[in-house]
Amino acid sequence: MIDIRLIRTQPEFFDRGLERRGLMPLSAKVLEIDQQHRQLLTESQQLQAARNQLAKDFGMAKAKGQDTAALADQSEHIKQQLHQLDQKLVSIEQRLYQVLSEIPNIPAEDCPEGKDESDNVEMRRIGVPPVFDFTPKPHEELGLNLGLMDFERAVKLAGSRFIVLYGDLARLERALAQFMLDIHVRDFDYHEVYVPLLVNESALFGTGQLPKFQEDQFQANTGHYLIPTAEVALTNLVAGEILSEAELPKRYTAYTPCFRAEAGSAGRDTRGMIRQHQFSKVELVSIVTPDQSVTEHERMTTAAETVLQRLDLPYRVMNLCTGDIGFSAEKTYDLEVWLPGQNTYREISSCSRCGTFQARRMNTRYRPDKGEGKNQFVHTLNGSGLAVGRTLVAILENYQQADGSVRIPAALQPYMGGQTRIDRPFSKGKMV
Repeated sequence: MIDIRLIRTQPEFFDRGLERRGLMPLSAKVLEIDQQHRQLLTESQQLQAARNQLAKDFGMAKAKGQDTAALADQSEHIKQQLHQLDQKLVSIEQRLYQVLSEIPNIPAEDCPEGKDESDNVEMRRIGVPPVFDFTPKPHEELGLNLGLMDFERAVKLAGSRFIVLYGDLARLERALAQFMLDIHVRDFDYHEVYVPLLVNESALFGTGQLPKFQEDQFQANTGHYLIPTAEVALTNLVAGEILSEAELPKRYTAYTPCFRAEAGSAGRDTRGMIRQHQFSKVELVSIVTPDQSVTEHERMTTAAETVLQRLDLPYRVMNLCTGDIGFSAEKTYDLEVWLPGQNTYREISSCSRCGTFQARRMNTRYRPDKGEGKNQFVHTLNGSGLAVGRTLVAILENYQQADGSVRIPAALQPYMGGQTRIDRPFSKGKMV
């Protein structure tokens, strides 16, 4: 959440930040509501002071045996005024809170200017896309031909944008998650966590999914929400806490299913596994001090890149422009993996630095080690390390063979029991 003091003291900077996101200025609207709120607070304080003085005068008059009727009438009148003011205060506070909660984070100064993904800046490319002596197939065709990917039965079970995987592809999904977790835990000192898949409204508010993106969430009849990403649960582990500086940085990772009601632009990615309502992801979350934030962002991105490098998958790193970064982010790097079946790069990880934006919504602070100064808000970061389904897609398309089989990357073979390729399975002499 944006600090109201920033809008009071630097309205031009605030409006410029929104303009960089392609949004209209809001400082005048926010400050008008804020001024009404502050005026009501002043009136309430003045009335309360008057009421306190009347209470003293009443006590003195009573002690002297004087008539207190007029003082009692005045006190009752002020009481009624305070009640009316309290109702107005609750209403204006709710209005201010609602407006502030729907304002996105201000982009970092070094975030590239731009309107949409076409203005994102490529930072580097790693690896060389494979060259085939045949026309490469998209992953959904490969999976169907292998008999290990089933969209029709998924529709029967849940509707469109779901998938059923069988045999070696189901095993590959599981192997990828374990492979990613091992890298992040062993090589990058992330702490593995098992988290609930259902969270409350407060958790989603804390990370910025609510209230603005209510329609994108799956809500249970209990009032809980299915997590759109483990970022929600991992970041909110420290919600409402005051941490010591010595505890930071905190680094968490988790492998979970993720659930999103939105499924991208109409007519895009309607086939295959690229964009679905349910998918698996290994998430990375860091809780750090402000001075650690920039370095931690680069470190987290390196962790995600390491997965792609060890799988020998070609990819590029994109610095997202101001018009393409997410609601809670002040700066984001996207990793885009090469997909031969689409002849293009597609997002497989997004690593974002959020500054104090989420910490303010969660009310998470830290205490400086030397005890100097007030408690400060932490900085939060999150990233995909990686989207498991999209990584499976990338392996299918980059490691496909002319006969329709798929080689298993060397780094994954120990997680697949030494298996080196995926072929169409047979059961009792018949194809599955």
